[in-house]
Amino acid sequence: MKTIPALLAVALAAALPQAAQAEDWFFRAGIHTVNPDSDNGSLARGALDVDIGSDTQPTFVLGRMLDEHWGLELLAALPFQHDVRLNGDKALEFKHLPPTLSVQYYFAPGAKVRPFVGAGLNYTWTFEEDESGALDGTKVSIDNSFGFAGQLGLAVDLSPKWHLVFDARWIDIDADVSVNGDNVGSVQVDPWVYGAYIGYRF
Repeated sequence: MKTIPALLAVALAAALPQAAQAEDWFFRAGIHTVNPDSDNGSLARGALDVDIGSDTQPTFVLGRMLDEHWGLELLAALPFQHDVRLNGDKALEFKHLPPTLSVQYYFAPGAKVRPFVGAGLNYTWTFEEDESGALDGTKVSIDNSFGFAGQLGLAVDLSPKWHLVFDARWIDIDADVSVNGDNVGSVQVDPWVYGAYIGYRF
């Protein structure tokens, strides 16, 4: 399963036409905040209410415009780290990587300010679970997740090559949780992800 981020990168390269034109490609770098849903469900048959905290990390995008409207992009990031509270008390930290492959549609071709929408597939790779509090001394495992990702954004041209981008994404992330090898239920992360970055066309 840990090969999935690499497979998403291969899928992006395979989906893009090989004869690239000047300034069809773009690279973007910035920051995103992953803000999980306020209701993350419960574990142990409802005995433990789950609350997952937010985190902000640098993010990177590689993509290509296929024509004046359509584009493809692959979102990557440094690992996000989240605190997990059970019934209000901190009990776990974990990290994840969220590579997301999206198809985008840009409005207003030729304009300096271009709204766009996107839809695609997210793969969330979870690792380095660190137990504490009520879970101290146990071994917690959070499964990886596939899910839909939707996107709303705005691209603002600064020059023919440079641009700013602001976006918001909703990602469907549900994951099974095991404690000492026993499944104790699933959590619904389902975050809104807010970002801002600067882009360069080449």
